Amino acid sequence: QVQLVESGGGLVQAGGSLRLSCEASGRTFSDYAMGWFRQAPGTVREFVAGISWSGGLTIYADSVKGRFTISRDNAKNTVYLQMNSLKSEDTAVYYCTSRSGLRHGTSWLDLNNYDDWGQGTQVTVSS
Repeated sequence: QVQLVESGGGLVQAGGSLRLSCEASGRTFSDYAMGWFRQAPGTVREFVAGISWSGGLTIYADSVKGRFTISRDNAKNTVYLQMNSLKSEDTAVYYCTSRSGLRHGTSWLDLNNYDDWGQGTQVTVSS
């Protein structure tokens, strides 16, 4: 099991930026692909971005492409989500998640294809 702790959420004005961090512990971090999901009140949890174990592959939801950047530092056991040009519709709780090599070939967008989850960090964008 991988323990995940998110940080960096907060309140920001529309057009602003935030960087979320997720620190992992418990297993070899570089063995896992990582992802970010988000969930707004009354909605389902949705995929935001994913990154392969090496960082060589990244994937984004259409709604954030060009504005958000996912990255990882395996030496620090941390994955990041840089969020720029934030919009009010980006307001949600953001969750960090991991997926093991056993999930290779499965859809990145399906939350059922992930193994461990953080507790979430709130991002609120005011218009």
